[in-house]
Amino acid sequence: MERRARPITERRLQRMREVLARRQPDLTVVLENVHDPHNVSAVLRSCDAVGLLTVHLVYTVEEFPELSENVSGSALKWLDLVFHPTIAACYDALRAQGLKIYATYLGDPERSLDLYDLDLTEPVALVFGNEQRGVSDEAVALADGNFVIPMVGMVRSLNISVACAVSLYEALRQRRLGGHYDRPKLDEDERLRRLRRWLEREGRAVPDELLRGALPSE
Repeated sequence: MERRARPITERRLQRMREVLARRQPDLTVVLENVHDPHNVSAVLRSCDAVGLLTVHLVYTVEEFPELSENVSGSALKWLDLVFHPTIAACYDALRAQGLKIYATYLGDPERSLDLYDLDLTEPVALVFGNEQRGVSDEAVALADGNFVIPMVGMVRSLNISVACAVSLYEALRQRRLGGHYDRPKLDEDERLRRLRRWLEREGRAVPDELLRGALPSE
C-alpha cells in the first residue's frame, strides 16, 4: 500500500524557503575522527543553526557514531554529510570549491591565529578533531592556517562541540555584519531542488508551481 504524503502548513513551507535563502555554501565544518555521538549531534545542530549546507567527515581511526534523531534535533534532515577517505582527499575537495582551510591547533600557540583575527566572511572550512587527540598532524600540516579560541582561565581547551559553536557563531556575527544572510547565495533552481529533497525527507508532497512561485527572490 502506497504511503500517503503528509500535509504541510504554509507557515512551515515558508520557514523552509527562508532557511534555504540564508544557507551559506561557502562556510563549512570538517570533523576528523570525532567519536562521541553527543558531540557530533551538537555540532550538527550548530551547523544548521548558523546556516551551513554541508558538513565534511573524515573517519580514519574511529567509526562514525550512530546518531539519534532526538539528540541531533533533526539537524540530520537539513544538512548534507560528505564522507572522505583521507584528510588529503577532503582538503582537495574543499579547495576545489575555493575554500580556505583552518584547523584548530593547540600544540604551538605561536603557529596559530586567534579566532577573532580570522576573516570568516571569505569562503572557509573549519576543522575540528578528536576529543582526546585533537586534529591530526596531517590535518594541521596541510591546512592553510591554524587557529585557537582565546582562553584566560586555567582550562586550556573547550569541548569540541562548544568550540565549534563558538567558532561558527563568530562566523555568523561577521557574516551578518557583511550582509551575507541578506540575499540568497544559492540560485533559485538549487533552492528548489533542496526544498524538494527536504519535503521528501519529511514525507510531504507540494506541487512544483507552489514551490517555485513562493521562493524568495534574488
